[in-house]
Amino acid sequence: MGRVTLVDVFKHRITQKYLQRSGIHHAVTVAGYAFDMAVEKGVDPDLAAKSALLHDMGHYEWYRDGKWDYDEYRRHDIHAIKGAERAHKLLIRLGEDRLTAKEVSVAVLLHTDSYLPFGLDEKRTPLQHVVAKADEKDEQPMGLHHYKEMDKSEALRRLHELDQRIEAYFDDRNPKSG
Repeated sequence: MGRVTLVDVFKHRITQKYLQRSGIHHAVTVAGYAFDMAVEKGVDPDLAAKSALLHDMGHYEWYRDGKWDYDEYRRHDIHAIKGAERAHKLLIRLGEDRLTAKEVSVAVLLHTDSYLPFGLDEKRTPLQHVVAKADEKDEQPMGLHHYKEMDKSEALRRLHELDQRIEAYFDDRNPKSG
């Protein structure tokens, strides 16, 4: 079986369900940032883009009186824990390599330290650091980055383009012998 693509991941019903909560625009944008940062830092861009695409799939909806309650969300946030579990299960279902699924799920788990009583800055691997920084690059105050709109056809177009860039990256590093 070939590489599980970002498009494969995005099209799965589980991804669709959870990215609706956390924002398709945010997930796709962060995946693009993670790819660029990964290439710059010498990190596997496939792992970085997958981790970034799935990094917020553990989000819960915290509404009070019909409005997003950011303070309530921050007080009870465990989205990275739930997201890591969901990401791993999803990738295994799609046929992803088990070590890849593990690396992605750990990067999802450690993309934020908002749920921890301590910081992670000096403890992250290069992959985890790239995903955290890509997420931070798209963040807006009060979680507004989760409400930017992007329709699914635009998301698919951008992810297909990103998949092509990932393939080209690996093709450039592993030229076929003639």
